[in-house]
Amino acid sequence: MINKERLINTFLEYVQIGSETLNEKAMADRLEKDLTELGYRVYTDNAGANFGSNGRNVYCYLDGDENYEPIMLSAHIDTVTPGIGIEPIIEDGYIRSKGNTILGSDDKSGVVAIVEALKIVKEQNLKCRPIEAVFTIAEEGGLKGAKHLGLDKIKSKKALILDSSGDVGHIIVGAPGQTKITAEIVGKPAHAGIAPENGISAIMVMSEAITNMKLLRIDEETTANIGTFNAQSATNIVCEKATMIAEARSRNNEKLEAQTNHMVKCLQDSCTKHDATLNCNIENMYMSYKVDENDDFLKFVEDKCNEINITPSRHTSGGGSDSNVYNTKGIKAIVLGTGMDKVHTTNEQIAIEQLERMAELTLKIMMI
Repeated sequence: MINKERLINTFLEYVQIGSETLNEKAMADRLEKDLTELGYRVYTDNAGANFGSNGRNVYCYLDGDENYEPIMLSAHIDTVTPGIGIEPIIEDGYIRSKGNTILGSDDKSGVVAIVEALKIVKEQNLKCRPIEAVFTIAEEGGLKGAKHLGLDKIKSKKALILDSSGDVGHIIVGAPGQTKITAEIVGKPAHAGIAPENGISAIMVMSEAITNMKLLRIDEETTANIGTFNAQSATNIVCEKATMIAEARSRNNEKLEAQTNHMVKCLQDSCTKHDATLNCNIENMYMSYKVDENDDFLKFVEDKCNEINITPSRHTSGGGSDSNVYNTKGIKAIVLGTGMDKVHTTNEQIAIEQLERMAELTLKIMMI
């Protein structure tokens, strides 16, 4: 049923529309235009105004048979950097970028799968369940589009998020929560050559704190990492200020809290020891979730895979997605692999076969 040539062309067009996080307007405009021209009801919000994006979430409604429960299908339209000037090339059955940018299959592979399925529904007048297609912004910047989604526009209590690496049939049934730690240590400046003993080196204090932290792989469910350490001072001045930005992740919310508290305690203990001051902010980015192994919706998805000869497999993830937000908002969400590979790198690629299979599965889920 899928129009393979059209699917590929749409994907090639979409990835060439620059839509780095917070700069998604052009992609939102194109998506709104394409879906409206298909005859669907389309709505866009003003979510971007809440966090400095020029884009907006796009909602599309397929009014199916109301005897069936509605399902939300979701993908994000933003990309990581470098995502401007993407030149996709096709070789050996794969679509890749020219090599100096990402490709953008994260997550435009999910976007085009939904769009192609919606086109087939219209062309062939297929009988479907009610579908709410939601395309979010700023997913890569902290799931911000999903966090500001207009829930009053959504009836679905179940959602499929087309946004994971792995072949089609790869199903994410659990993902971690994440906290972000932003810390500043304030010491005391002094002349480093004449009276260093009168100063308190913020670099030394923060370094000692980091040395005492458990970082990277904590256990099978928990990780922690420091992404930024910044301090600037002349070599003849004891450095007064140092800052760091770190994260903790865990698929167990109690472990997440414990790891976050541990990292903050290391900072505070070092400050107390050296008479420095700690300014610290903890931001809960999103909470973890886990789908029950006997969940009916999970079995529904696996059955749809099997019906078109896709072998389903269950996995847990080390990263978050819009599903983390939806699951805390009362929408049971499961993430599906779209075939994207080596995402967030300039070696990103996707097999054309996987792109086609994802569209097939999406259409199958819509149909009754």
